[in-house]
Amino acid sequence: MGFMDKILGETPSGSAGDYVELDLDDFDAAPDESQTSVHIAEIQGQQDVIAIKDAVYDGDIVIADITRLRTQDTTVERITDELQQVAREVNGDIVQKGDDQLIVTPTSVSISRTKLGRD
Repeated sequence: MGFMDKILGETPSGSAGDYVELDLDDFDAAPDESQTSVHIAEIQGQQDVIAIKDAVYDGDIVIADITRLRTQDTTVERITDELQQVAREVNGDIVQKGDDQLIVTPTSVSISRTKLGRD
C-alpha cells in the first residue's frame, strides 16, 4: 500500500478525467484584512524601531536586518531590549539569527529554535 493509499484509502477506481483542474484566476487573490504579513526591515538606528513595533502590534511578522548596527553595541542592546519587550507584551516571540537579523513575531506565533531536517 503506497503513501497516498494510506491517506486516501484504497486507490480510487476513477480515472484522471474524474478530477477537475482548478484555475487560480477563478479565486479571489485580494489579501484578507485578517491575514498576517511578513515585513522586511533594516534597522539603522532607534528611529527604525517604531515601524517594527507598529507592525508587530498589528499582528505581522518582521525580519529585521541589523548589520548596520554592529559597531554600536549599546544601540543594538537597547533596540533588542525594546523589541523583546514588544514580543512579551503581545505574547509573541523574538530571536536573533546570526549576527545580522532579528525576527519578531506577534501573538500566537512562535519561532522554532531547531533547523528543519535536524533531530
